[in-house]
Amino acid sequence: MTATATTVLSAPRTSVRPLVRAGLLATVLASIATTVVAAVGQEAGISLDISGEAIPLFAFAQLTALFSLVGVGLAAVLARRNRAPRRTFVVTTVALTVLSLVPDVLADAAWDTRVLLMATHLVAAAIVVPALAARLPE
Repeated sequence: MTATATTVLSAPRTSVRPLVRAGLLATVLASIATTVVAAVGQEAGISLDISGEAIPLFAFAQLTALFSLVGVGLAAVLARRNRAPRRTFVVTTVALTVLSLVPDVLADAAWDTRVLLMATHLVAAAIVVPALAARLPE
């Protein structure tokens, strides 16, 4: 009886390795994509200046990588500790993506600069969120 109870109560833990691998690949792709979006915008004549200070192109890759890795960590924790990790992850990351647009809307920058910055957030989210969500249990 004890063996049966132990088997029923201790469900096998899901490995997060495939999730992390996919998240790292998505992080690299999103970092490249946001940098390309910013570079194309800059080449099209859109300023990358906020409050008179230029945003260097490498900053797009750095910040995308940083926040994407936070997303990978969130997905890994939810995969292990949440009853509905995919739904929770998607709802959380959509809310965080919307919140990430607020500083861009309020930035001391030209309208087209703000739109370009928001586009980089949406591009990163469009790459990272589905890549991670697809590997989370329902």
